[in-house]
Amino acid sequence: MICAATRALLRRFRREDDAVVTVEFVLLIPLYFLLLISTVELGLVNLRHSQLERALDIAVREVRLNTGAVKDHDTMRDTICSLSGLIDNCESSLQLEMIQLDPFDWVAPDPEPDCISDPEEINSPREFNKDGASNDLMLIRACMRFKPIFSSWGLGEDLADIDRNDPESPGPGLISLVATSAFVQEPR
Repeated sequence: MICAATRALLRRFRREDDAVVTVEFVLLIPLYFLLLISTVELGLVNLRHSQLERALDIAVREVRLNTGAVKDHDTMRDTICSLSGLIDNCESSLQLEMIQLDPFDWVAPDPEPDCISDPEEINSPREFNKDGASNDLMLIRACMRFKPIFSSWGLGEDLADIDRNDPESPGPGLISLVATSAFVQEPR
């Protein structure tokens, strides 16, 4: 009896074509929203990254033109922040790292950039060697961390560095953007 009633209900459901568009709309609209939100998020990440790279390049150019007069970490960070228009809370979200490299006895720098672990507390940089000698190769990395706009849905959730399997992982994660530049200290 229950099987016959269920079969009759399924047969009637298959025969009727009312609200077919509504069912298709309900099934596909979340995918369209996901695509739209992910596109907006990726565009903003791309824009922030290009602004960070541009600001770092201009700041390094200023150092090169001033014959290697490298500023300290905070002054350099403030210069980069003033040149970039899309870094929110720059003092707490941007970390710089400057490393002296020897091109003749190459030792690769740490592949993990020095980033701020918690925007609420200001970390001191891992290494900021502003006292390079004449003709020294200097590598400067800037790491900016920010919270995505849509941190719990779409691309923002995937880009944020948070472990969803770890119950002790903090709330919404942050996206890290890294820009790198190099210059040679001018002879003094």
